[in-house]
Order: sequence, then C-alpha cells, then structure tokens
Amino acid sequence: MKSSVETLEGNKVKVYVEVDEAEFDKDIDQAFRTIAREVKLPGFRNGKVPRKVLEARIGLGPAREQALRDAIPQYLGQAVREHDVDLIATPEVEITGGQEDGLVEFEAECETRPVITVPGYAGLRIELDSPRPTDDEIAEAKAAELKSFGGLVDAGRPAEAGDFLTLDLGATRDGDEVMGLNTEDWSYELGQGWVTDDFDEHLTGASAGDTIEFTSTPKGTDEPADFTVKVTAVQTLELPEVTDEFISENTGEFDTVEEWEASIVDSLTERKLGGVRQQVAGKLTEALVGLVDLDAPESMVKSEMSNQLQNMFRQLQMQGIDPQAWLSATGQDIEQMMEGTRPQAEQAVKADLALRAVAVAEGIEPTDDDVEMEYARMAMQYGQKAKDIRKVYEQNDAVPELIANIKKSKAFDFLLHHVEMVDHEGNEIDRDLVLGHTHDDHDHDHDHDHEHDDHDHDHDDHDHDTEESE
Repeated sequence: MKSSVETLEGNKVKVYVEVDEAEFDKDIDQAFRTIAREVKLPGFRNGKVPRKVLEARIGLGPAREQALRDAIPQYLGQAVREHDVDLIATPEVEITGGQEDGLVEFEAECETRPVITVPGYAGLRIELDSPRPTDDEIAEAKAAELKSFGGLVDAGRPAEAGDFLTLDLGATRDGDEVMGLNTEDWSYELGQGWVTDDFDEHLTGASAGDTIEFTSTPKGTDEPADFTVKVTAVQTLELPEVTDEFISENTGEFDTVEEWEASIVDSLTERKLGGVRQQVAGKLTEALVGLVDLDAPESMVKSEMSNQLQNMFRQLQMQGIDPQAWLSATGQDIEQMMEGTRPQAEQAVKADLALRAVAVAEGIEPTDDDVEMEYARMAMQYGQKAKDIRKVYEQNDAVPELIANIKKSKAFDFLLHHVEMVDHEGNEIDRDLVLGHTHDDHDHDHDHDHEHDDHDHDHDDHDHDTEESE
C-alpha cells in the first residue's frame, strides 16, 4: 500500500491511497470466505465452499465489491495512522480506480482537529471565593458551639431575628381550627421561617403581651387561614463568658480559649477550602477557553453533544429511569436535548484544543509509566485487569487518543500550578493552600496526584468489555 497526504484549506486534508493488485487479492480471498458463510451449495459444509467454486458460480464481481467495502476503511485507517492525521469526523471516501480490476485507488477528504496556540495561558488569573473565614463567620461559629451552654433571659425590647418567643398560636379556616396550628406556650426562634412565608414578618417588632392577627396561607397548604398569635415572652439567648477555665471544663478537648478559637478557624477554613477547590477546575477551564480565538468545529461540537447525551442517559438508567419515558415526561425529543447541551459542548471542545496547545507549548509528553498508571486506574474502575484494558485500547487503535488525554491532564496540572488565584476583592489566594501542598512542596514536575483536580477529560470513550473484543 502507498499513501500520501495533501493539505487543503481549513482544517482538512486529502489522503490518497493505492493498493496493488497482489495485496488486494488477499482482501478478495477474505471476501470470498465471507460470502461462503452465506451461500449454501450441495456437497459443501456451510462456509467451506472453495474460492474457485464460488468464483465459477457467482463471478469475481461480488467478491471484489465486498472486498472494497470491507478493506478500504482498514487501508484508510492505516494511512491515517502512518501520516498522523487527527480525524474529528467521518471521512468522505471516493474510489478512483480498481472497481473492476487492477490497482485499487481511493482518496478521502478528512476533517482534522485544528492546531491552535493560546497566547497568555501562562498568565491566567481566576477569581474564587476566599478560603479565609471572616470575623462574622468566626463569631457565628463560636456562638453556635456555645449555644448549648447558654440560657434564655428577657430581651427587654421588641422582638428581633434570633430571639426566642413564647407564643399562644391559633389558626382557623371558616371558623374551624386548622389541625396542627393551635398550641400554647410554644417556643419559637424568630427567623426560622416556619408556619407561613410571612410569619416572621408579622412577629418582628412584637413585645411581650402583644396579640397579632393576620391572614396567611400555612406552608404545605393552598388555602389561607386566620391567625391569632399572642406573644407571652420575648427572650434572647445569653451565652456564657468564655474563659480558659470554661473551655477546659466544658470542651474536654482544649485547655485554653486560644486553642478552641484556633480549632474553629481551622475547621471553617477547611470547609471553605472544600468549596473553593470545587470551583477551581471550572474557573480555570473557563479562563483558558476565553483565550481560544476560534469557533469550535461543528463536527467536534456535535460529537461532544452526543457524548454528553449518552452520559446523561446512562445516569438516568443507573437511577432506574427509562430515558425515553423521561423525554416524554419532559416534553422534549433527542434533538432538543442535544441542542440544550451545545454551550457545554462548545466549551469542552475549546478546552480540548487549548489543553493540547498548552501540552505542545510546554513540551509535555506522557511517560510509559503514565500510560501504565492510566491502564491500572481504569482496571480498578472497571474491575478488570490492566493488561485486558491495554488490549482493548490496542485493538481499537485508541492508544494515541489515550496518550492525548494524558497529555491534556498533565497540561491542566501545569496550569493549576501556575494560575494566579485571587478572591472577589482582588486579594491573592495561596495557591499551595488551595491545591493542598505545603510550602516546601515546589517540585511541580507534573507528576503529582491532585485529589482536587476534578477535571475529567474522559478517558472512557471506548468499550472495555474485553470478552467481546477477543
């Protein structure tokens, strides 16, 4: 087989392939074997009719047609691999010679993945929530921990949010009591938003001894009711004085106020860090995509839309929901569903192109160990052996795409270690704190395992059922 490639306008190339007659005759042999399984002749077992007998019975034409159908995709695939053509859509193939006899020639117009550059990727800046707790958040957390040690005292003023009111509550509808809404000496914390949507609004500013009447709709119902609420007490929660002695006697874990307060700050910081870490991948991807000055190729967008729809359907099935029934219930068809994923698909395609560009610019190349680790990861995910996963990828010519995905993952890792992180007021956020590194861990060799890198470049587009592939 001989092949060559011509670059066309846009992100397209034309692949030319020639297959000499001797080589193609092997494909004709295979075509006759395929036909033999479908033809029944007296005296021959199914699939065992010799080529000469079949050729004499049906001629060479049907086998040559079968060979062209079966073999051209294989020859094209071989040429595509030989010339590193990065296909993103099904090629348009035209047979230009050899339909009847002789040298087989065909050409294929192929749409390829655009190769882009993303100037400015090394200076990306993303805005995140601050991982540092505010003074108000710290004060709130301290009050919450002390709440169980506090006591109620008369507020000596009209009711405010956070006060504890003692209420005699009555509610009627057409003169009849509403079940569950008639009680005495009920302790209610103002601001909880219970009973009705505007219940707290009516009680705010009330004093002990006041009676408030209003009409409103109880939560969980559709019909309004007439309320009569008597306020018998307005109290506030008085927290204990915090001293080293109090902390030592009541926490059982800390000896001083300083230790107790430090633990609260640490706990709040870790909780806020969790939220920040969930933002990082999306914010970084958004910033990177913003540098891509190119419309996402429609063929890639449609492929990504299809993948997203398939993932959505798989998730529905895992939850025991029939996708077709779900579509009917939501009044949508598959085309509408796919179109709804277009914005995310376009961003995913641009992120793919940008990460590949960063990998090229930074000279990022996966090692053999990286590839083996990825096989091992998928083996654990699918409950199979790494060698079987590797076999599936090799049989499906999917190893190059796997390597490309690893490159993208490592490129994303590079960006994580170089992006500037700031809060909403422009204050710098400690990147090592967000990534979970100590300040002594600055080797940044792209070989870290970042538990917070929740970007998923989808290594799992292939069928890992090794039994079917064998």
